Amino acid sequence: MLRDGRMRRIAALLLAALLWPASGTFAQSSPAAADAKPRFAARTAARIGRAHDTAALAVGEALYRQGMASSGQPLEARRDNGLLTRGAGAACVNCHQRSGFGSQEGDSFIPPIAGRYLFHPRAQLVEDLNLPSVEGMRPDREPYTDESLARAIREGINSEGKPFNYLMPRYAMSDADMAALIGYLKSLDQRVRPGVSAAVLDFATIITPDADPLERDGFLDVLEHYFTENNGTQRGPALRKRTDGRVMMAYKINPSWQLHIWSLHGPPATWQPQLEQHLAKEPVLAVLSGLGRGEWAPVHDFCERAALPCLFPNVEVPAGSAGDLYSMYFSGGVLLEAELIASQILGAAGADRVKTLTQVYRAGDSGEAAARALAASLRDQGVVLSSRVLAPAASASDLTLAVRAASGADALVLWLRSADLAALGEPPNPRSQIFLSGLMAGLESAPLPPGWRGRTYLTYPFELPERQGVRTDYARGWFSLRQIPVVAEHVQADTYLACQMVSEALGHMVDNFSRDYLVEELQHLLEHRVLTGYYPHLALAPGQRFASKGGYIARFADATGTRLVAEVGYTVP
Repeated sequence: MLRDGRMRRIAALLLAALLWPASGTFAQSSPAAADAKPRFAARTAARIGRAHDTAALAVGEALYRQGMASSGQPLEARRDNGLLTRGAGAACVNCHQRSGFGSQEGDSFIPPIAGRYLFHPRAQLVEDLNLPSVEGMRPDREPYTDESLARAIREGINSEGKPFNYLMPRYAMSDADMAALIGYLKSLDQRVRPGVSAAVLDFATIITPDADPLERDGFLDVLEHYFTENNGTQRGPALRKRTDGRVMMAYKINPSWQLHIWSLHGPPATWQPQLEQHLAKEPVLAVLSGLGRGEWAPVHDFCERAALPCLFPNVEVPAGSAGDLYSMYFSGGVLLEAELIASQILGAAGADRVKTLTQVYRAGDSGEAAARALAASLRDQGVVLSSRVLAPAASASDLTLAVRAASGADALVLWLRSADLAALGEPPNPRSQIFLSGLMAGLESAPLPPGWRGRTYLTYPFELPERQGVRTDYARGWFSLRQIPVVAEHVQADTYLACQMVSEALGHMVDNFSRDYLVEELQHLLEHRVLTGYYPHLALAPGQRFASKGGYIARFADATGTRLVAEVGYTVP
C-alpha cells in the first residue's frame, strides 16, 4: 500500500542519484577517473532507472488498490448509465481482486487482468496457453498492447474493438498514471510461487508453546490423516465454462501435500526470528490451521508481513487490524465472547442495568485479553469495572477469595478454565449476574458446580448443540471411520473443516497455486458451504477476517447434564 514515507524515500533516492555525479569523488582529471566516469554513469543510470520503476509501481499500486491518482486526488470513473464512482469505490481491486485474477458476479466472470493474461498470444484452446488456469480467461482473444489497453481503460473498448460489459467503468486518467497502472498490471505476474512445484504443495502448521498437549495430539492426528488421505486421492479433469457458453477443458494437476510442523518455543518476542528461519528453510504456500491459546499476535503479524496465508488456526485470542489480508479465523474467540457479554449488559434497562462489574481471570491466560476487550467496550458506558487477577499458580483458596471479593458487584465475569470451575465454592450474592466464557470453560461440558448452574450465563460463540446436526456429525463420522480418538472435539472439528475448505479452494484453482488467489478463492467459496462445522454460517470478504461473527448467551437447562437453552437468540454484536 502506498505510504507517504515510502514516496519520500523514493524521491530522496532519485535526488541522490541525480546529484551524486556532481560530488568531488570524480572531479580530478586522470586516466583512472576517466575510466571510472562511464562506469559511474552506467551505475547512476541504472540506479535512476530502478528508482523510477519503483516510484511508478507505487503509483500503479495506489491506482489499482486505492483508486488514488499520483496527484493525490481520487480516481474518477463512469459506468454506461452515467454513474460516477471515485476513490476507493473506483479501484480496480474491487472487481479484479488483489491478485489480478478476476472474480465472478452472478453468471458473469470478471476476467483476469494480470499482465500475462492481457498480453498473451491468441490461442484456440486453453491447453495451447502457457498460463495457469483462471475462470474467465479467454484464450482466443486478440492480445492487448499498451495502447489498446489504455483505450480499454479509458473508453471501455476491448482489444477486438468491442464494448465491454456494463460492469466495466471508464476511467479518466493521465498518460503518466496510465503508464504506471499498466506497469503495475504487468508486475502482477508471479512466476515464482513459494511452496509450489509440479509434484508437491508445501504447507506449514504452527504450534505455540502454550498449546494444550492433549489438544496438540488430537490436532496433529487430524492433520496427518487428512494429508495422507488427500495424497491418495486421484482427481479428474476440471471443466471451466465460458461466459459465451463454450466449454473449455483444463486438467487439474494432483500434487501431493507436504506438511511442515513449525513448533515455536520460548517467549513470544522470540517467535518472529524462529518463523523467519522456518520459512527460509521450508518455503510454503500457506499455513494451514495452527494451534495456540493466549498469544497469537506475533504469528499473525509475521504472516501479514510475509504475505503468507494463515488459514483458520485454532486460537482463543486471534489478532488483526483493518487492512489485514492473509490471516483468516473461524471466529473472534474470547474477544467475540467479550462482545457478546457487552451486548447483553448494555442491552438491559432499569433494574437489570449493570452499574458495577468485576472480572476474574488468571494472568497470562486468554482471559486477560478478553477482560481488556470487555473493559474497553464498557469503559464509556457508565459501568464501574474492577478485576481480580489470579497468579498463574494461584490455588483454589486464592480463587475462592477472589470470587468472594467480587460479591458486591452487579455482574461477575469468569474467564476461567474447567479446573478452576470445579474448585468454585458458593456463588456470590444472589443479585449478581454471572457470565462465564464457554470457550475457556469447555462449552456445554463445563464442570460448573450445581449452585452456579441456574444463575450463570454461558457465552457460546457457535451454533447451539441441538441445532448443529449434520454439520458436525460429518466430522464425527470421519473421525470414527479413521479411528481418530476425539480428545478435543472443537479443535479437531475446526481443523478438519479448515482442511476441507483449503482442498476445495485448491480444486477450483486447478493449477494456479498462488497465495493471493488462494485467499480470494476461500473468500468466494466459504459462504456457499453447507457443512460449516460448529458454525451456523460462514462468510468472508475483503477487510473481514472472522468468518463467523456471532453467538449465543445461553444457560444450563438443569442442575446437572449438558443441555443448554438460549437466553438470548443468535447475536452478532
